[in-house]
Parts: sequence; C-alpha cells; structure tokens
Amino acid sequence: MESCRLCPRRCGVNRLEDERGYCGVGKDAVVATVQAHFGEEEPLVGYGGSGTIFLAGCNLRCIFCQNYDISHQVIGDTLTPDRLAELMLRLAGRGCHNVNFVTPTHVAPSILEAIHIARGQGLKVPIVYNCGGYEAIEMLELLEGSVEIYMPDAKFNDSEAARKLTNAPDYPEVMKRALKEMHRQVGD
Repeated sequence: MESCRLCPRRCGVNRLEDERGYCGVGKDAVVATVQAHFGEEEPLVGYGGSGTIFLAGCNLRCIFCQNYDISHQVIGDTLTPDRLAELMLRLAGRGCHNVNFVTPTHVAPSILEAIHIARGQGLKVPIVYNCGGYEAIEMLELLEGSVEIYMPDAKFNDSEAARKLTNAPDYPEVMKRALKEMHRQVGD
C-alpha cells in the first residue's frame, strides 16, 4: 500500500498516507451499505440472506456500473479493520449465511485484517470475495485460506471492449490468470 500495487493498475500512490489512486480510496475501507441481501445467487442467500458489505470505490470503474454512486463517487463511512470485523460479526449474528464483500479488490488488506479479527472473535460463516475479476495474483495469494468463496464477475474477453468500458485493455489476460488462482485455492 505504500506504493500501491493491490490491483493490476499498480498506480503507486502511498495509500498508507491516505493518498488516493485510481480506486478513489485511501488507507481504510469505505463502506457504503451493510445488509442481509436477498438479491445474490440463490446458494448464497438461503433463508437468512447474504451478509453484504458494499465497499465504495473500485479498481475498474466500469462506465456501465450498476453501483455507480458507490463505486465512482466513493460515498460511505471510512472504517478500520476492527470496525469491519464488528460488522461481519453483526451480520452473522443476524442469521446471514456468509459475509459477502462486494467490490473488495482495492481494500483487500483491510478486509484480510478484519477477517482475522472476526475469526478470532468466533466468526464461523464463509467469506465471499465478490469482485470484478481484475485482481493482482500476489493479493489473491495473500487471501488464500481466508476466503472460502470467490465470486468474480468475469466481464470481458475482448481487450478493446475492456479498454473502452474500463480503461483496462489488459483485463482479459489479468482476469483469466485471476480465475485460475481463485480456482486453485478453492476449486469449483
């Protein structure tokens, strides 16, 4: 984070000093909403919902984003990993079947720290990493053993479309490598 390379953009800003790079977020995670969500894939929802933590900012900033106000405008509360852990435990306590981090890539270190805190305080539900697929392999390797379910939204297999819609012409190659790493860690 000192010379940020959490995602494939590797923008190099000092996030530890709260500088903001492409994602628009500094050192700590910005949380837009926290809720039991029933609009996710059926296996995640069950009867208690998926415990979603919608994170503000994004490393892709797709021009067609359904969460534009959250991802592009970075609206929400800045939270430390300790506070994130509290939210995770609260969601599980309300009967959510998992903790689902939506758009986590750019704040993965905070999430990883929060997972360790929450697990130490008794969190038992699976962690869902609900991302755009534009991931740095090094960061995914650090998440190994802490994330039970990867849910990447594989968007493009065309470099020109990726360039036009996300300013990431390398998206197809990066996404394919990321999918292989996610599969290596957790399987199907």
